Amino acid sequence: MEIIQKTISRMKRTGTFENPAATPTFAIAFGGGGARGLAHIHVIEALDELGIRPMAISGSSIGAIMGAAMAAGMTGKEIHEHTELVLGDRKELAARLWRSRRSSSGALFSTNFSIGQFNIERLMGSFLPENMPRRFEDLPIPLAVTGTDYYGHTEAVFTDGDLFSALSASAAVPALFKPVKRNDRIYIDGGIFNPVPFDLVEGRADIIIAIDVVGAPEGDSTRMPKSVDSMFGASQLMMQSITAMKIKANPPDIFLRPPVSEFRMFDFLKLSQIMTQTAPVKDEVKHAVDAAIAFWSIERRDNA
Repeated sequence: MEIIQKTISRMKRTGTFENPAATPTFAIAFGGGGARGLAHIHVIEALDELGIRPMAISGSSIGAIMGAAMAAGMTGKEIHEHTELVLGDRKELAARLWRSRRSSSGALFSTNFSIGQFNIERLMGSFLPENMPRRFEDLPIPLAVTGTDYYGHTEAVFTDGDLFSALSASAAVPALFKPVKRNDRIYIDGGIFNPVPFDLVEGRADIIIAIDVVGAPEGDSTRMPKSVDSMFGASQLMMQSITAMKIKANPPDIFLRPPVSEFRMFDFLKLSQIMTQTAPVKDEVKHAVDAAIAFWSIERRDNA
């Protein structure tokens, strides 16, 4: 019911009942969350099975990467297969890390890392699919990517120009990755200002879908967290607070949170466990979309 009420409220506010098509249009926002964002693959697969091609996509951090793959025309199955190829084989993973000039295949996926040691732009070139377009203008579906302008103290939104530098900036998690320089500005993780950027696709379609994979700190409440866990846990709480305020001000039509909290930001080698744990979101997407379409149709008919 909450999803339905949000959908109707937004349609009345934006006037999207005027869409003459027999079915509504969709836009989707993929949130950031490191390895937890692998759950986005289920969402893309669900939309594929529903025959939904978004009018616009936005993303933050790993959500920007997943969104770029979808915007490039990759199916959920293709994204899943590429992810399995990259993360499911340690030899393949080591080879890609070597190509990006890293000395240790395990360092990126451990909590024992040195501050700021990784160049994310090199990693991006090694891990993204070879046929990924290099510029926003070459994407079949419009894409908006969030970044954080470090010295400008504000959110940045990338929609044109070099795609790889934008994705790198959006995913440049502080302390682990070096900041990214783009057009003479310095950028870090887009999730700092906008963890789930559904506002960037507002007004681009009849129904807005937002997927939040930030998660929350979990564990024994009587034990002190490790320093690294405390740092990333604080980031999760901050991003949850930002998202809560955004939802209160202007909620998307469909907002889903896959069960990802038990995983850490860099648990990429737990691909199989993450995919198994978050599999239910696939059906959640389908049910939510069915409900939204049903009420869109009713309101469209009543307002004809």
